[in-house]
Amino acid sequence: MKLNYVSQGSGQPVVLMHGMFGSLSNLGVVGRALADQYQVIAVDMRNHGESPHSMTMDYPAMAVDIVELLDDLALPKAHLLGHSMGGKVAMQVALNQPDRVASLMAADIAPVTYQPDRHGGVLAGLSALAEARPSSRQQADQLLAQHVSEPGVRAFLLKNLRRADDGRFDLLLYLDGILANYHETLTLAPTGTPFAGPALFIKGADSAYIQEKHRTEILRLFPHAQLKVVDNTGHWLHAEKPATFNKIVMDFLAEETGN
Repeated sequence: MKLNYVSQGSGQPVVLMHGMFGSLSNLGVVGRALADQYQVIAVDMRNHGESPHSMTMDYPAMAVDIVELLDDLALPKAHLLGHSMGGKVAMQVALNQPDRVASLMAADIAPVTYQPDRHGGVLAGLSALAEARPSSRQQADQLLAQHVSEPGVRAFLLKNLRRADDGRFDLLLYLDGILANYHETLTLAPTGTPFAGPALFIKGADSAYIQEKHRTEILRLFPHAQLKVVDNTGHWLHAEKPATFNKIVMDFLAEETGN
């Protein structure tokens, strides 16, 4: 699959992969910071943003998407930075094709299977939006609020709206593909041969996505992994504490690249 992407800067390549329900703009703050020293390639994952739609959506397939992008850009390998779902995709690439990965950075996600009920309200809200096709963003927010109480989460989700020719709003997300795979594949752990290269896991201190009980599996699959914690942040640590998050990422890359 040919993913939609935006490239900026020059130097060693760093691929940015967003999380579920996001788009390539989600990691824009860290991308702009990195572009002073690196070639930064931000992608829309399949079924998100401007990338193609498919009823196949699992981590092996999404990992192949990233490798295909590297091939198309004639990049032998790249540093991979992914948040949440994007972090699992980055792990899958590293576990399956380690020769294409210079280093791995996973933001607030572990290589484990999660319970499939974490996004129940979000999926219900997005389904309601897709069915109603609201005529204004205010109407969309009111509809979404029936399922998602947090204003910040709603604002994030509403970035997926696009005005159609008839003036109503549709979702950029291919919701059918996400719903078809969410409970069966998108909650699963990445699998493969342990990655012996450099790896960094960044945890939001207030988030439960990376827990102490996950440390054993992290180190089994990524034996050289480092763990950094960003205080007073939840799952959206890169948006809540961008300066701290950027420094952690840039310090890690500087250590690996000599920049």
